Amino acid sequence: MIDLKALSPEIPVLIAGPTASGKSALALQIASQQGGVIVNADALQVYRNWRVLSARPSAEDEAQAPHAMYGHIGKTQPYSTGHWLREISTFLDGSQRPIIVGGTGLYFGALTQGLAEIPETPAEIRDEANERVASEGFEMLRRELDAETLSRIDTLNPMRVQRAWEVQRATNRPLWQWQDETPAPLLPLSSCAPFLFDVDKEWLNQRIAKRFSMMLDLGALDEARENLEDWTPSLPSSKAIGAPELIAYLKGETTLEEARELSTIATRQYAKRQRSWFRGRMKDWKHIAPN
Repeated sequence: MIDLKALSPEIPVLIAGPTASGKSALALQIASQQGGVIVNADALQVYRNWRVLSARPSAEDEAQAPHAMYGHIGKTQPYSTGHWLREISTFLDGSQRPIIVGGTGLYFGALTQGLAEIPETPAEIRDEANERVASEGFEMLRRELDAETLSRIDTLNPMRVQRAWEVQRATNRPLWQWQDETPAPLLPLSSCAPFLFDVDKEWLNQRIAKRFSMMLDLGALDEARENLEDWTPSLPSSKAIGAPELIAYLKGETTLEEARELSTIATRQYAKRQRSWFRGRMKDWKHIAPN
């Protein structure tokens, strides 16, 4: 863990790591002892309709320190890394010390390395991509990407593959060309304290299993029930881990125990991808272990 006495209360803090690794607890500890506003850097915690399943901070945690950019986006609203970067820029003016915490590596990469200014994807191309994924699977989109793009993205993440395909389809240029024209970052690593939770796989898997059971106790099933009537699998907000599985249970397509097991497996797979991504791209961050 980190020595808070050695951490300057003047500079921004970044806390990244896989799901269930303890990032939010550390952010709250820093905010409580040194002050600052905790700012979300998780792509699913921005959505209003998934508080429990996205593991957003509880109301009790939010009462202990200022929190920002959590649960402020409607479930059908478009939201991208560009949206996030524009929003977080308002917390970098020096008026308050941001403690930026989350598990979305692309957000941290855009913040500390810059973000390519790619035009918004037209709705008709997004619809085309969604239709192809629904009928053919995201593997078909992946096959149409060039080798350089494939070498730079998480090819096991359907959202990243679809995004790369949409950019290529909409602009007639591969994603990597846009990335190579990236402007200067808003917050270079040299101007902040970047921490990365580097955790043991077995320790994390045990935490994941316990946490999903806790989510059910906290009302995850009720949350899924509230989203059942207008459930749209293609929405980014519908990618909350455990959401498709609990919706399937509510539709009578599976048992609750099966939904629990499938959700736990999906979370473990997601955490594995996160750990691999972080280790490959965050070598210059300070790696820390949980208490």
